[in-house]
Amino acid sequence: MFTVTEIRTSPHLLQMREERLTGHRCKISPGRLDRGIDSPYHPQNTPENCPFCTERIFSDTPVFPDGTRICRGESITVPNLFPFGEWHTVTVITRRHVVDTFSRREIADALSGQLESLLKAEGYKSINWNYLPSAGASITHPHLQGLADRRAPVTAERYITAGLHYLMKHGRTYWEDVRSFESGSPRYLFGDELFWYANPVPLGEKEVRCILPIATLEEFTAYIEPFAEDLLKIIGMYRKFGTYAFNMSLFFDKSNGKNGFSSICSIISRINPNTLSMSDSAFMERLHLEPVILTLPESLGDFFRKE
Repeated sequence: MFTVTEIRTSPHLLQMREERLTGHRCKISPGRLDRGIDSPYHPQNTPENCPFCTERIFSDTPVFPDGTRICRGESITVPNLFPFGEWHTVTVITRRHVVDTFSRREIADALSGQLESLLKAEGYKSINWNYLPSAGASITHPHLQGLADRRAPVTAERYITAGLHYLMKHGRTYWEDVRSFESGSPRYLFGDELFWYANPVPLGEKEVRCILPIATLEEFTAYIEPFAEDLLKIIGMYRKFGTYAFNMSLFFDKSNGKNGFSSICSIISRINPNTLSMSDSAFMERLHLEPVILTLPESLGDFFRKE
């Protein structure tokens, strides 16, 4: 499913990994963990003028064309004022601006709001989460973002296109083989229907993937509750590492076209907010499109099992 080339760069080991299906490459340099660049996380106090806080959300956020907002539990879903998709929505997860621990109900309600906001949209859909400013959140108050475009995101497009060729060549889906391959690997974390594992060729630091037994957003309804519960396990694992910020994307096909695609969720941890504005993305990630990873996926699986 992937290749590994090891290079000894005294005194450290460097791995170059490549995913066979898509050609995605990354470099893993565990020795860089010794730099200790990630500082402890200290939550910020509730700022003034947050448009997502209770006292402002109904006056500062837009409404859908029918004049409504989608309210599910504490979550509130609205159109994005500054969209970067043909259809772009935002779901404020909870009334709380600073969240120590999310509940399953909060996450499930927010996912339900996202699902409803995307149902009538056309194209390829995704549910996304930038948590904390160092992960790209322009507003700290926790929120999800839903996108729908006529063309799939690059990551999803690569798997949809290459996955169809894989199905035609082998007579089975790529994701069936990933499940089989990873279930016996040190990267396997937990789950069966919702299959969670550390991606062997990560897109970012400590990447965890979930393979869902569905292809489209419409099919996600039945899995919202268990997915929310599982997602909290991954967030909890990140916090045991001492990292709080993360990015999440949950990709869907536009229709169940029997092309071999399964919906996948990708989560990567990010550096904690810090006063130096230090980031964990640089020219390798943004320009070379070859992320430099610090944590071996096999070590991530070992850490999860020990906790």
